[in-house]
Amino acid sequence: MAIKIDKKITGYNVVKPEDKVAATPVTAAAPKEAPSAEVIQMHESVERPETLVGSTFKIKSPLFEHALYVTINDIVLNAGTKHELRRPFEIFINSKNMDHFQWIVALTRILSAVFRKGGDVTFIVEELKAVFDPRGGYFKAGGVYMPSIVAEIGGVIEQHMKNIGLIHDPEMDEATRKLIAEKRAAYEALDSKKNSEVSGTPAAPSADAAASETLTFPPGSMMCDKCNTRALVLMDNCQTCLNCGYSKCG
Repeated sequence: MAIKIDKKITGYNVVKPEDKVAATPVTAAAPKEAPSAEVIQMHESVERPETLVGSTFKIKSPLFEHALYVTINDIVLNAGTKHELRRPFEIFINSKNMDHFQWIVALTRILSAVFRKGGDVTFIVEELKAVFDPRGGYFKAGGVYMPSIVAEIGGVIEQHMKNIGLIHDPEMDEATRKLIAEKRAAYEALDSKKNSEVSGTPAAPSADAAASETLTFPPGSMMCDKCNTRALVLMDNCQTCLNCGYSKCG
């Protein structure tokens, strides 16, 4: 059968029958690929809305001359529906004290970036609360010990997450609450009795007693290892925390 070629021939190649057989692909079973993990790259896919809702907290530390004002803004997801959620979106810290301006700006930018990545961001609280100041910590109102100013910032973020429902405190059962109330009443009665026996008259409120009114726990309370609150009292050779119910006697 003749084939007419209309185009100009620029080259040629002689194909033999055996060459056709060699050029035929061999349909062998392809080896199975080893399973690999699916890596999901995180990226910022949420644009900042024009308006955000948030809260501002004041931190007054003896380590700083001026107070810190921590503002945490939230993004509202599924607004107006039964699935409405609030999630932290950005954080700002302002103060008249400019000595720590650099690390405060760095901290807020990093925290804001983590918030905007989404996912579970509650781990930030424990990371910040674990930071210790080599010069020593301090007690805030309520007798709670803060190992550093960064730890108190972590405590503020924790409180904000509790307010918006992102973190939930384990509820104390009724029996534990009743036990704490009984222990506290018995300890205060015993302490008052001792003071009366020593002085012969009702004891006047001392500096520790005045401080206890601010701290809301009896004077002489020790630090609780569990909740970092100065609310641990010794009764019947057993140390019990009047804040969280922790007891070394089980």
